[in-house]
Amino acid sequence: MQAIARAPAAFDVQSPAPRDLWHRLMLADPEALPYQSPAWLDSLCALGKYQDASRAYRFAGGHHYVLPMVRNRHLPARLSVAESMPYAWGRGGVLSSLVPKVEHLRAIFEDLASLPYLRISVRPNPRHAHLWAAAAPAHVTAVPGLAHILDLDGGFDAVWSSRFKKTTRTRVRKAERGNIIVERDTTGKLVPVFHELLRSSFDRWADKQHEPRMLAHLRGRRRDPIAKFNSIARHFGDACRIWVAWVDGKPAAAAFVLQYGNVNDARGAIDRHALGSSGANDLIQKLAIEEACHSGCRYYHFGETGASASLAHYKQRFGATPHAHAEYFLEKLPITAVDARVRHAAKWTIGFKDT
Repeated sequence: MQAIARAPAAFDVQSPAPRDLWHRLMLADPEALPYQSPAWLDSLCALGKYQDASRAYRFAGGHHYVLPMVRNRHLPARLSVAESMPYAWGRGGVLSSLVPKVEHLRAIFEDLASLPYLRISVRPNPRHAHLWAAAAPAHVTAVPGLAHILDLDGGFDAVWSSRFKKTTRTRVRKAERGNIIVERDTTGKLVPVFHELLRSSFDRWADKQHEPRMLAHLRGRRRDPIAKFNSIARHFGDACRIWVAWVDGKPAAAAFVLQYGNVNDARGAIDRHALGSSGANDLIQKLAIEEACHSGCRYYHFGETGASASLAHYKQRFGATPHAHAEYFLEKLPITAVDARVRHAAKWTIGFKDT
């Protein structure tokens, strides 16, 4: 364990973060996300590439924070990156015993800048975007993003009647009358079914985005191998809910949902041919949201939307509202700028479209 005292900044920091404090903050923070939990970090580290680099901060007055973070376990710090959290592994940012203070976040930025890593990234909770934006120093690179979040205030009756779009309610009612069987799994047995639907989605996404299918599959396997979802299901237990809708005996739609603190719809997938016009995907989304409301969750995070107009439309049909935010990079070299130029050139070459 590393312990550092910094009197001028009036805080102490420990790394890795003590698990007892981390668990307490998960329970105390009303904005806590499953991605910020020890179980999520353990799911990631179990795959072998990363190790725990989380940091716990204690400021004057007893204000505590935990920053979930990992680093590459195979490289020395000066050649490694530290991430909160890595690409395709959700969000990081701080858990806090009280509402985060801008001056504390500014001190956390300063602490991270003092670390030897080649690059540090922080992708905070979008609902804290204004606080992080106010705290970010000029030398930090901010990359804008867009996420959608559904407010569950008032319970499911309020969500259904005043936030779901009329067309969505109609689709759900039609699906409830149809020949659809919905299965909800908390044991991980449906991971292969979900993952097969996810893999079948790669071709559909590739065609919509004007991307070669082979490239889409390569990216998809790298981002979302089945081992990832097996690890998450194993570490989360019954907090990991896999919903699968079967139409005429075939899996048509699935949602991989984490209900730990505030709910996250971690990933969804469909088979368009099996789905048809059944509305099975709308039905399982409705059931997951309804369960979240009945469990006392405050928000339902639909995740990153980016520039996809069709994805934004889908999320807004369920009442989710857009939240502009940013991901922050502290770098020894201009990696983010170079990476952005390379990605832009590659997308231009293949005619990639965000749809």
